[in-house]
Amino acid sequence: MNIDRVLQSLAKNEVDYLLIGGVNFLLRHAPEITYDIDVWIADNPKNLERTITFLKSNNAEWGATEDDWKPVPDTTTWLTLQPVFCLTSPIAAIDIFREVKGLENRYNVCKAETASGVPFWALSDQHMLEAQLALPVNQQKSQRIEALNKAIKNASDV
Repeated sequence: MNIDRVLQSLAKNEVDYLLIGGVNFLLRHAPEITYDIDVWIADNPKNLERTITFLKSNNAEWGATEDDWKPVPDTTTWLTLQPVFCLTSPIAAIDIFREVKGLENRYNVCKAETASGVPFWALSDQHMLEAQLALPVNQQKSQRIEALNKAIKNASDV
């Protein structure tokens, strides 16, 4: 997985996005094994077009079923069929979210950068925690919740 390349490509294609999930946590808090990059995109026609351009430029593939798996279509229609899409590409497995349970388009963002200096937009710690707590208990990651609570407390102590 080439995180920098994905983030650079999102910026190059002017996708309005927030990095969420494990890679956001990994880059901003603690090492965590993750196998994909979770991106929450702005759900509007222009941004869906930019997202298609980003996905096509990275040879992303998707299919409603295994038998349908192929390069992403040129149109945005398929991106409106469901709230989350799991795609593959040579640079990373990419999950595209149009909705995030627990946030319902109410969120704060922060600007951060990778260790090599690539800037990215990410979900704030408070809202990353809220999204984590909105998951069913058996899907919540206790270490992530603990680290986020600690980071939020430390930030409020400053």
